[in-house]
Amino acid sequence: MKKLIFPLIGALIIVALAIAYTGCKKDKQDKDTKAAENNATAENAFNDVFKQVDNAAKESVMSGAKITQLDSGGCAQVTITPYDSINWPKTMTIDFGSSNCLCNDGKYRKGKIIAILSGKYRTAGTVITVTLDQYYVNDNHVQGTKTITNLGRIGTYNGGNNLKYSVVVTNASITTPDGTISWNSTRTREWIAGESTPTILLDDVYMITGSANGTDVNGNTFTVTITSALRVAFSCRWIESGTLDITPQGLATRTVDFGSGSCDNQATVTINGYTFNIIMG
Repeated sequence: MKKLIFPLIGALIIVALAIAYTGCKKDKQDKDTKAAENNATAENAFNDVFKQVDNAAKESVMSGAKITQLDSGGCAQVTITPYDSINWPKTMTIDFGSSNCLCNDGKYRKGKIIAILSGKYRTAGTVITVTLDQYYVNDNHVQGTKTITNLGRIGTYNGGNNLKYSVVVTNASITTPDGTISWNSTRTREWIAGESTPTILLDDVYMITGSANGTDVNGNTFTVTITSALRVAFSCRWIESGTLDITPQGLATRTVDFGSGSCDNQATVTINGYTFNIIMG
């Protein structure tokens, strides 16, 4: 009888340890904010690309300057070819140089952003295709293609009649010291403030809706749906407000909240009723 009891006790101990291990592993996974952090990094990286193109398209074409410096602490030069007001499409190159340069927003940049514009930024139907050439922000290598399409005055925010843009990011990647983030997104941007002051860029504000998908630095896939429009102000380097749901591979859906409008790098992630703080890159 003793011969049967000891193997049985041993088997029960093994089963108990296995259950405990599985429970601990699941609990650890349910606190994993990596997908949310990496998605925020990608969001901010390509919002930043949009800001650079947006800035250059307005400032350079409007001012008539063939070569002009952005509000970047003298880091960037913009070249437009062909340089006239008649012939389209135009190629606009925003060149930050081959060495890190500290811009006015506190970020180091190098490399080129290249945009091909089919027409003027404010003209309905204009398509802007953006590619990146050895482009780095704070030594993170940013790659991918961004296509911006002017959809016309179909925006409805604050009374409507706002310009709205389709923004599609494909084959994007951000190589960081922790690994590489892969990312694709399909968004709409509504220009809700600043259009009436074309010479003042810092008062521009956009509201963003749409979805995304990607792979975090650990190789795990995730999907994203914006549930409350994200507010992106030209004067702020981070997303100011809005919420989105992110579902990492094999895990519960997380809700990311970017706050109520303050310009900071703080956000929260809620997982199964528990809330964690994250820092946006």
